[in-house]
Amino acid sequence: DGDETILVSTMRERAKARAVARNPNVSVCVLDEQWPPTYLQVYCHAEIDTDEERAVDLMMAIAGVMAGAPLDASVRPLVAQGAKNEDRVALRLRPYATFETPPRHVYNESDINPSLTHWTSTSLPWNADTDAG
Repeated sequence: DGDETILVSTMRERAKARAVARNPNVSVCVLDEQWPPTYLQVYCHAEIDTDEERAVDLMMAIAGVMAGAPLDASVRPLVAQGAKNEDRVALRLRPYATFETPPRHVYNESDINPSLTHWTSTSLPWNADTDAG
């Protein structure tokens, strides 16, 4: 949702929404699908958005990404009914910091040498690029 908000679609009664209701300070872990494994942890302030139209907008957008193309408006009533049946809400996550771990991997014996190093992970403010200037 622009550069400052991550949106997550979930059911109101699922653990994600209940966790946000208990404590709006959350984290999201984004796993890299490439090998070697690495991840980005995003720390956020969260809120539950119960607006039904925004929940449907989000479901339409997510389904479009999954389908590889935006959905035709003709399916919106079906998506809206699904959102209503599942009591869907949107979680609005406003990131404030990140934490990443660098990938290091041994692919074969020759990778074990003096240049194989490890270092600590890094925590950065969410908008570190814009703050640096």
